[in-house]
Amino acid sequence: MQTFRHPEKWRETIDPFALHFHTFSLTEVLGYPHAGNDVFQVKGVLGGAETAAYIKVARRKDAAIENEVALLRQLKSPVIPRLLDCDFGKHPYSVTSEMPGMRLSHILGGNENMDSLSYMEEYGAALAKIHAIKPDAQPVMDRKFFHVPSDEVLDRLNLGFLKKYFANSPTETFTVFCHGDFHYANLLWENHHISAILDFELAGYGNRDYDIAWAIIRRPGQRFMKTKEEHDLFLKGYASQGPFNEANIRYYMAQIYVYFMDANEEDTEYCEFVCSWLTENCRHAARD
Repeated sequence: MQTFRHPEKWRETIDPFALHFHTFSLTEVLGYPHAGNDVFQVKGVLGGAETAAYIKVARRKDAAIENEVALLRQLKSPVIPRLLDCDFGKHPYSVTSEMPGMRLSHILGGNENMDSLSYMEEYGAALAKIHAIKPDAQPVMDRKFFHVPSDEVLDRLNLGFLKKYFANSPTETFTVFCHGDFHYANLLWENHHISAILDFELAGYGNRDYDIAWAIIRRPGQRFMKTKEEHDLFLKGYASQGPFNEANIRYYMAQIYVYFMDANEEDTEYCEFVCSWLTENCRHAARD
């Protein structure tokens, strides 16, 4: 079983040994994954057996750990972590089983030979399968990314041509159960197949095509999801399980890219990539 060893402590966190556990007994902290909440790669004891696990402790007010726990109790799948312990008191936390595999970013490295192409169809099909399930869940939490960037932001980024594009928002949307954060950092792969789907904090019922767009945008530092070929194969995989609206996806990708560009203005390479993508995919539509 392949597992990734996370880095040493990179910021101050809560002391996980101070948590009040019910069924899990913490024995060792192995690593500190980079995350918005306090997350720990650990070893412990569960039912008398040594167990590898992850502890997630709420750090932000919008951590939504209780939402994730409610969904993990319903979503039974070999690729979804098992819930081992939880508490929603002073320091809400969850303990989940460690899953095998590596992130695609680790597997592909620089992706010089475009090996990413051979993963895209399964990647897309996996999201479509999530969209097909119907658990008892709340609507997704509202986020700034769901809304059109302001004219002020567009002007500051020299993206004024998008004002007309964004004025024509999708007229028909489709509500499905969304993962909410389905991107490469929340998927693990082993032997060329998805071995784990992680992080259901933001999951709930929401906009299908937006959830697809969030999955296929390229993030800063990411060496894949940069080409039309990758996107087409992802959507081919998705189409094997369910329908989508490509024009809607492109609209939401543009919306998200503006926010990512605004937050990463010092990353020249990334901003140039985003500008190029927006020009190629949206300028003509804005003139129509």
